[in-house]
Amino acid sequence: MYDFELHHIRSAEMIRRAEQERLVREAVRVRRAARREAARRSAEDSAEAEAHTSRLRRHRHARAA
Repeated sequence: MYDFELHHIRSAEMIRRAEQERLVREAVRVRRAARREAARRSAEDSAEAEAHTSRLRRHRHARAA
């Protein structure tokens, strides 16, 4: 009977440990996805800022010789 109880205790501990590891992996996955999304938004914002600046890329008039 003692061995049977120990088996259940160990089994319950392993189940708790596995659930904790799953939660940690999920948290890491969510954090990583949030960082990627923030980087993507930052890249889009900087691309939009550069694309719509008031500076002209070329001069309006040709240079005089």
